[in-house]
Amino acid sequence: MTMTPLPRTLADWLEALDAVVLPAAAEPYARVQRALRDSSMSMRQISELIQESPVLALTVIREANRSAAAASKPAESLEVALSRIGLKRAEALFTKVPAVRPQDIALPLRQILLISSHASQQANGLFASRLARLWQEIHWSSLLFLAPIWALIAARPELLETWEQRVLVKREPARQVEQSLLGVSLLELCAATAERWGLPGWISQGYHLLNEHRRMLIKALHIARDNEHPLHQQQMLDADPELRRWLTLPSNTIVLANGLAVSAHHSWSGIHSLRWQRLAGLYMQVPLPELQQLTHQQAVASAQAIGPTDLWHPAQGLLWPWESVFQIEHSTKRPDAEVLAQWRAHCRELLSETSPYDNVIQLTATACKALAAAGMQRVLLLLVDRKNQRLVTQQIDGLPKDAKTLTLEAEQSQVLRRLLEKPVLLRLNPDNVAQFSALLPGALKALFPSEHVLLRSVGREGRVVMLLVADQNNAAFSDNSIQAFTKTVQCIERALAVFSKRGR
Repeated sequence: MTMTPLPRTLADWLEALDAVVLPAAAEPYARVQRALRDSSMSMRQISELIQESPVLALTVIREANRSAAAASKPAESLEVALSRIGLKRAEALFTKVPAVRPQDIALPLRQILLISSHASQQANGLFASRLARLWQEIHWSSLLFLAPIWALIAARPELLETWEQRVLVKREPARQVEQSLLGVSLLELCAATAERWGLPGWISQGYHLLNEHRRMLIKALHIARDNEHPLHQQQMLDADPELRRWLTLPSNTIVLANGLAVSAHHSWSGIHSLRWQRLAGLYMQVPLPELQQLTHQQAVASAQAIGPTDLWHPAQGLLWPWESVFQIEHSTKRPDAEVLAQWRAHCRELLSETSPYDNVIQLTATACKALAAAGMQRVLLLLVDRKNQRLVTQQIDGLPKDAKTLTLEAEQSQVLRRLLEKPVLLRLNPDNVAQFSALLPGALKALFPSEHVLLRSVGREGRVVMLLVADQNNAAFSDNSIQAFTKTVQCIERALAVFSKRGR
């Protein structure tokens, strides 16, 4: 597939993003269209329906702030913007927006829209009640803060994959990667796009904060680290009036909310998430544990508002304790003699010179038992279809019954696609789990709430046919456990090779 080359200058990128037409989910789109034709609906009621679709809200605010006259006093909320352009013009605008089923919207775009929705919930829950007079600015600015990136991902969804691979996996410097991919700084591009589109003023201020006021941000982060001594924090702020005034700007709330949402998307326990939590705690003048509790509550509220989805929501990561509990209660134990005997028996069966299996189900059942006997307390065995596009659960052990119906699409995850290229082992641990968390399907992470997971693709005749996922209830793997797992996989590979040659 040939693609047009990426723009390399700020001016070219602005033109390219201007040309992007974002799709809207069909159901809220239909409700808005009906409301626009209903003369009994008030402007406020219609605004409330439009806000169910961030794309439609963005369309209205961009149009309302497009003119030169609006530049002096841009609309900071949807209701003001809708009143400014009128219902007829809004209806005409929406005819240019494609309405599609959510599953037909590109996965990277749906994921970034979910992050924006989560950020808006964090902003409303943490700050809107404290700054009630400014709730409209807080709500709309936090929701639309990442809008320039919506357009970027809609135009070039492959950029998100490349960025994740280079920044999250290979740990290349983010700014260096952005310059390499885009030719310009991402923050500069977002700031320029926000100004060109006439987005609420706080959004441009937020990008300038991240791009041009980094010295102030670093000073604030340094003070925020001392979260156990609030009096000392206050004394340090009092000694720097400029920093104190800057920190307490209401417009900073939308940067904090998006920082919390984006960092939590990758890992609640990661260093980036902790930094944003500390900074938000300093802004709100609340202890870190209280701030963390509040952010967790808002994440749950966001997930409840969004409802069931095939996307990853950080609230799913709050369903289990990632540290201490599982490690204390389910520490790794050496297998007893009986279990060891079972493991050896299963492996002997898998290594038979003549396959004892009539079908794949029998083979995978023995493979699952062998992995369990090898010390794996949760096991998921998935088969790969011939097109290497879909993985279907074949066997489970130690998992909920509904795991039997799990199906994963390779396009959902860059990690899955890499595992399907060739047989390879991915070992997750506390040092790398934050890098890979956002790259794994949410359904898989929900089944393995762990910082210690083994993912092993198994091949036959040069093609991956099976994926094994296993852990020990979040206990760290010992060398013996890894050796037992590796030997078991070798037995499974041998069994597959023999089974494939039966009847020849």
